Amino acid sequence: MKTLSLPIIFLLAVGVLGVDRNNFKTCEQSGFCKRLRPFKPEKSQYTLNLDTVIVHGNVLSAEVTTVKTEAEKKITLWHYALRLSALVDGTFRIELDEAEPLYPRYRTQLALNGEPKGDGLKLISNEDGKLTLSNTQGHKVVVTVEPLKFEFLDQNGDVAVVINENSQLLVEPLRVKREKVDDEELGNAESALEVEDESAWGENFKSHHDSKPRGNEAVSLDVSFPDADQIYGIPEHTDKFSLRTTTSGEPYRLYNLDVFEYELDSRMAIYGAVPVLYAHGSKRTTGVFWHNSAETWVDVVNYADGTVVSSLVNLVTGGPKRRVDARFMSESGVVDLFVLMGNRPADVFRQYTTLTGVAPLPPKFSLAYHQSRWNYVDEADVRSVDENFDAHDIPADVIWLDIEYTDRKKYFTWDSEKFRHPGEMVANLTAKGRRLVVIIDPHIKREAGYFVHEDAMEQGLYVKDKDGNVYEGWCWPGSSSYLDFFNPAATKYYAERYRFENFPGTSKDVHIWNDMNEPSVFNGPEITMPKDCRHYKSPQDGQDGIASYWEHRHVHNEYGLWQIRATHQGLQERVDQKYRPFILTRSTFAGTQRYAAVWTGDNAAEWGFLQASVPMCLSLAAAGISFCGSDVGGFFKYPEAELMTRWYQAGAYQAFFRAHSHIETKRREPWLYEPATTALLRDAVRRRYALLDFWYTLFYEHTLDGTPVTRPYFQEYPNEEETYTIDDQYLLGDKLLVRPVLEAGVKSVNVYLPGRDTNTLWYDVDSYQAHKANGYFSQEVNIAKVPVYQRGGSIVPRRERVRRSSMLMANDPFTLVVALDANNTARGSLYIDDGETYEYMNNKYIYAKIVYEPTQITYTLVDPSAQYSTRAWVERIVIAGIKTPPKTARLVQGERNAALQMTLHRGNDVLVIRKPGASVARNWVIQFTN
Repeated sequence: MKTLSLPIIFLLAVGVLGVDRNNFKTCEQSGFCKRLRPFKPEKSQYTLNLDTVIVHGNVLSAEVTTVKTEAEKKITLWHYALRLSALVDGTFRIELDEAEPLYPRYRTQLALNGEPKGDGLKLISNEDGKLTLSNTQGHKVVVTVEPLKFEFLDQNGDVAVVINENSQLLVEPLRVKREKVDDEELGNAESALEVEDESAWGENFKSHHDSKPRGNEAVSLDVSFPDADQIYGIPEHTDKFSLRTTTSGEPYRLYNLDVFEYELDSRMAIYGAVPVLYAHGSKRTTGVFWHNSAETWVDVVNYADGTVVSSLVNLVTGGPKRRVDARFMSESGVVDLFVLMGNRPADVFRQYTTLTGVAPLPPKFSLAYHQSRWNYVDEADVRSVDENFDAHDIPADVIWLDIEYTDRKKYFTWDSEKFRHPGEMVANLTAKGRRLVVIIDPHIKREAGYFVHEDAMEQGLYVKDKDGNVYEGWCWPGSSSYLDFFNPAATKYYAERYRFENFPGTSKDVHIWNDMNEPSVFNGPEITMPKDCRHYKSPQDGQDGIASYWEHRHVHNEYGLWQIRATHQGLQERVDQKYRPFILTRSTFAGTQRYAAVWTGDNAAEWGFLQASVPMCLSLAAAGISFCGSDVGGFFKYPEAELMTRWYQAGAYQAFFRAHSHIETKRREPWLYEPATTALLRDAVRRRYALLDFWYTLFYEHTLDGTPVTRPYFQEYPNEEETYTIDDQYLLGDKLLVRPVLEAGVKSVNVYLPGRDTNTLWYDVDSYQAHKANGYFSQEVNIAKVPVYQRGGSIVPRRERVRRSSMLMANDPFTLVVALDANNTARGSLYIDDGETYEYMNNKYIYAKIVYEPTQITYTLVDPSAQYSTRAWVERIVIAGIKTPPKTARLVQGERNAALQMTLHRGNDVLVIRKPGASVARNWVIQFTN
């Protein structure tokens, strides 16, 4: 977004004229990255003190020291407190902090979904300078005393993850600034890194000075994954899903930033920072979660990818080595690492969401189509857009308002001329089953008389600058200050602004978009808040002076998480916890999925950005955030008809499906294209609505097992090595395969069909033509073709009577599409509730398993005590791949026992059971005779 009223300096700063790399740091310009990256000692000087080891419950605690040798004597320099914990579900945790820090170091607060649950931890042996421990699931940990190293063994006894094998563990001790420091007082970390110069207490970047009142406090740790072929994770970046070796360039950077027209194929930081990594190979899948919210850089070395470093290693070892190394470097915090032992991809994905939470079941409308623009200018414009969807027979569930709906960029207000009757506008939408989403950003306009600003000043709710005064930055309203959501009083106040009486014109059907929450500060260093700004710190954790507050450097990557948490709280409280909220956020961190959906930010109408949306959302989904999409059509520039068509077709199969565009772009609502293109866009949207119940069921099942809704191939086919780097196609659950057309002017696309070892069949959803899994094949496409395939052995529910909004389809009938596997069987599921309340938590829902066998189809409620009243019924069952059709079919449901009509289409082996009329609210069975 941009506004022409802003001074040109700010337009240049935020990159309206394209990305200016000079506005963003490289590793060499980031003091701690420049300092730590070359730190590669031959031997770690961290040692475990065996005399201090205590194993109690699920925790090993001990003292760790750093030592140096002088005149053949070992001199202890620093003392650290170590905790090694065994957690449920095959997870371990390593925590290392200074034993007696000068003042408490920051520990990330909000990423975890509560305190992790402990497992048993047993000390098996203590010999030869090694401790061996095990958890209740058979995983072992071997701790080498000197130099300190952790080896995690899988249930077969093979080493799966190694910590500090490359001796890059480092915790820079907190110190008091002195004119001169004796060499002994520096400690191992400082003497190794040549610290104690002026850069230890302050840094400059362009015209900005970072005062660094605590001095250097960085942490580093290396992780090795034996037998791994690829490594994934650490979103958000624009490169491939499988991460590449970084030794010849920049590390991956995790630092939430507002980067306009971000570059493609880049490791640069953008809006999100989720520090979780997954390593996968044919033997196993494992992962690590680096629990740290400060600026973080991640180096990766894959020994099989042919880089200079890996080639040298292969030359020495005599061949390609299956192993990936990674290294986390963070500016501050403590060492806090979770080790996810797998063993399969779904296991590590689940282990991560066990820690950080699953996405709660979203309101059903949020999975439908959203129409947005910066900006729909007034109530008449909103009404026109709403009516045109009906006039052109295109379903839509949500219309969005960007910042211009407010009274001069003052949030929780309306423009009194353009939006005089917001309540009436909302009511007109909801009468059709549609909703409204409005934007609320974290910056607050500094204007006398604006109630939010006045209250925040009076109650002390703003972030402070380095001198303890209210911080002033520049954003859309001009001079702005930023609510400090770490302050419980600020969170409470902000949440209360969402109450209907405090935000007139809103209702339960008005939902929220939190944008610019990295936070974006147009005149700040790297377009964000200075690191030496001050945040609230709980009095029981604080002391005098600099120990009485947290710096922004400590909390930066979780700032947006605190905002969306407060928004979520406000939207729940305004309706007394009855209705589920929908929130969209741009800033992303571990745990974001518990509160909001995510989109990939300010993209452009170019084929490259359409292509990038697939690996970006795959990476976020693997990091717990399945509810992901991109701005359909591109935010900047104007998409010509082919690109717009392909983007709608791709967006229809991404979890978050929203068209959005820049204020200065040409209008591009679907009906503004030529009629032939409008018809194609209509078809794409209708495809989405036909599958809404399938999507809704996937999201419900995500709440049960924590695995991604949108899945990389290797999750379901972990032994099929060709799948490890595929990121232009993906799975929805384990049932649909999507290969969007991402290239211009093509007549065919390469589609990879996984599952050759299991004789998997894949059925084209348009023709029901069966394809045997055998790697790549060429699929012919025309402009109307969307290559989507249903896996043999699956059942997918559809609703074919698409209406103007999802709410109006609630009682419409279902079609069940049964795709048979090689054994003539199939399985599926269906979840139904009211779509908007929390009543499903009170057993007001339907969750059914559907099983096809050659002799019958059964529909069985998983929990018979759960009930939901619906008039929906099954009007058609399509069975694809049937070779020997039954002679008769009878429905048995309760007292009803009825013969059913069937039609066989021999050209594609499809049997259609017509109008079985089975209610989806009760068990039923269709019995076949042959």
